[in-house]
Amino acid sequence: MKTQLSLVLTISLIGISGCDSATQTDEPQVITEVAVKVGQISKTTLHRYVSAYGMVEPAPAMPGKAAASSKIATPIGGLLAQVFCVEGQVVKKGDLLFQLDTRNSDALIAKAEVAVDFAQKNFARKQALDATDNVSRKLYDEAQQLLQNARKDLLNAQTQRELLQIRAPLSGTLSAIYFKVGEVVNPNTLLADLTDLQRLSITLKVPSPEADSIRLNQTVQTITAAADQSQAQPFSGRVTFVGSQVDPLTDTLVVRVSVAADSGLRPGQFVSARILVEELPDRLAVPIASVVNSIDSSLIAVVEGDHARQVPIKPGLRDGNLVEIAAEGLQEGMTVVTSGAYGLPADTRIRVLK
Repeated sequence: MKTQLSLVLTISLIGISGCDSATQTDEPQVITEVAVKVGQISKTTLHRYVSAYGMVEPAPAMPGKAAASSKIATPIGGLLAQVFCVEGQVVKKGDLLFQLDTRNSDALIAKAEVAVDFAQKNFARKQALDATDNVSRKLYDEAQQLLQNARKDLLNAQTQRELLQIRAPLSGTLSAIYFKVGEVVNPNTLLADLTDLQRLSITLKVPSPEADSIRLNQTVQTITAAADQSQAQPFSGRVTFVGSQVDPLTDTLVVRVSVAADSGLRPGQFVSARILVEELPDRLAVPIASVVNSIDSSLIAVVEGDHARQVPIKPGLRDGNLVEIAAEGLQEGMTVVTSGAYGLPADTRIRVLK
């Protein structure tokens, strides 16, 4: 009985084993396929920029050129009698802008003119007498000195009157006027601000670690601040000044950039800027999304048919959405995985999404 039971159990186990083997043989092999997007390895010119922020300001004084702005003040005090300008008005150098009360100066000029007339007549009589030797040298010299003093007093009175007329020191636009007719002003009182809007510059604050790469005449791309950055308008300029003093509070130094006359920028406007400090031609580059970075390495997945193979690379300069790469065997025109590159096995089958 025991022998029959053992035989039945053995036959049953063999039957079960045979069924499992048949089941495993009949199942199809599963092949993993990853959906990805791709890009190309390109050969291009890459650029390195230093980014900074700054403010639009009137151009400062430079050799051979005066500053592009002026704070117009009165050299003497008095009553503001006339204002010949308004805010926003474009004026030319030398235009009369303000007139202080001239009544006292006019009286002094009239008095000086009378003194000059008297001194001239007196000196003329002395000259006539001198011709006949009927006047002493002392009286002659005194008359001549009196005439010189009278003329000097008249010139001083006329100069004082001219100081009551405030004229534009440069051509530009009046951005602000601070006094009205009838108000009393003191010496050195600020009357108005005048700016030449055709001569502007941008003062940037550049981080000191990046300042060593900045040189005069480097190209600068400035972008005006806008609520919608897609509508921000770029302008080109040139570096005209590189400061040497680092601000200890912000660890930055000043860099000034020229602005074209037709830029449309305004003083006080906030802008961002990129200074072109390096240009690398004929460099292999890939979309930044295709580079997979880890702690100790960087990889890209090169597409070969319907497979993607990981290739170690050495990344370099990044310019916008491109990054420079270097690795043996890579060439321009090769296809690389962009979207979906992270998490790919070393060699896997892929399906390219359109």
